[in-house]
Amino acid sequence: MTALAGRLLIAALFVSSGIWKITHFAITTAYFVRIGMPIAEAMAVLAIIIELGGGIALAIGWRLRWVAWGLTVFTLVATGLGHRFWEVDPAQFFNQLNHFLKNIAVVGGLLILAARDKA
Repeated sequence: MTALAGRLLIAALFVSSGIWKITHFAITTAYFVRIGMPIAEAMAVLAIIIELGGGIALAIGWRLRWVAWGLTVFTLVATGLGHRFWEVDPAQFFNQLNHFLKNIAVVGGLLILAARDKA
């Protein structure tokens, strides 16, 4: 029961982020352009698909190991691209560092899920 609760809480992060990107698509795309992401609009759609699809799959426990590994890779890439705390001005440093570390903690939870024998 505890593993299910943990899985649902991690899934909630991805699902809510995917929904936010859908409802704020222009803002998401503009952010992707600002951080230098190529084909920003297509990458925003890809991020939505990964976050919503992966979050829902994680929540229901479908192919848990594969989904956890996929979300791990996605989260690491997104963290490296989107939360480069070492490049921002001092006013944004702590905010970006906090997001970076939060994402690293999420990766830790995903790795634990990827290592589990059961959903």
